[in-house]
Amino acid sequence: MDISLFDFDLPMELIAQSPASKRDESRLLVIDKNKKTYEDKIFHDILDYLKPGDVLVRNNTKVLPARIFGEKEDTHAHVEILLLRQIKGDIWECLAGNARPIKVGSIITFKNGILKAKCLEVKDEGIRIMEFIYDGIFLEILNEIGNMPLPPYIKKQCEDNSRYQTVYAKVLGSAAAPTAGFHFTEELLEKIKEKGIEILDITLHIGLGTFKPVKEERVEDHVMHSEYFEMSKEVAEKLNKAKAEHRRIIAVGTTATRTLEAIMQKYGRFTEAKEETAIFIKPGYKFLAIDALITNFHLPKSTLIMLVSAFMGREFTLEVYKHAVDEKYRFFSFGDSMFIHG
Repeated sequence: MDISLFDFDLPMELIAQSPASKRDESRLLVIDKNKKTYEDKIFHDILDYLKPGDVLVRNNTKVLPARIFGEKEDTHAHVEILLLRQIKGDIWECLAGNARPIKVGSIITFKNGILKAKCLEVKDEGIRIMEFIYDGIFLEILNEIGNMPLPPYIKKQCEDNSRYQTVYAKVLGSAAAPTAGFHFTEELLEKIKEKGIEILDITLHIGLGTFKPVKEERVEDHVMHSEYFEMSKEVAEKLNKAKAEHRRIIAVGTTATRTLEAIMQKYGRFTEAKEETAIFIKPGYKFLAIDALITNFHLPKSTLIMLVSAFMGREFTLEVYKHAVDEKYRFFSFGDSMFIHG
């Protein structure tokens, strides 16, 4: 498949630069992928489309303030580092914004020496394996000097960092937020539970896959970056029970989708797991785990629009996206949402 098959015209002014004033008052496009119909709603209306017995699966990862600015100790060159994932102890895989000067042995100093990092290994595409050196508690230092790792198309930091977290964020370790979950409030989640919908949490720590654009002309040549996920035994058992009873499993976001599908692809059923996945869901993929999907509007030519295209068909996806553009829906991380069922 040629990458141009997943391109569409998107006016820059539709890229949301800040979150909606109230989480559940963002817009919602409700899509029946079988009937090929869609209707414009407000996110809290999702309650009308969820049925007793449904299972809502959400990603409870919590975003690290993982964007830190420092300088090389020898040359004083300014360096931006984004922590992607913890490898072991104080050794992390990082993305360097000004990578060329950072070689094996380079020392980066942050905030008057409160934190230092030594480059242990140089990898492609700006990736560096870094060992952090400090006194005290690493996460407390990060909270003091780090910034939220907002995507590059968002031009200013949030006034309130909590708006770049879901209200159910719990397990610290992500380099980006699972943004489909931004639209839920505590009150809406309570109403969903009261209606008889089961809510289950899995964890996938989002890494480079979120930031890495597809550069290849042939979609099949793109290599996904692996990301760590966890599913508990209790959640696996509840999901298997829901499958056996033919109840809908609804993924909140593409990261929850990739976790659920990766487990089903590998094991043929839901099971307790703590591992990594580089699953690439694109048209032609046969979904084994999910029945419906809540997701935001994604970048042209991205792996995320390919996942949505796999779920509801490429041509219909582009039709839906054209409607969203025409109706001036807000796009990307702080944007509006879709509920795809059928």
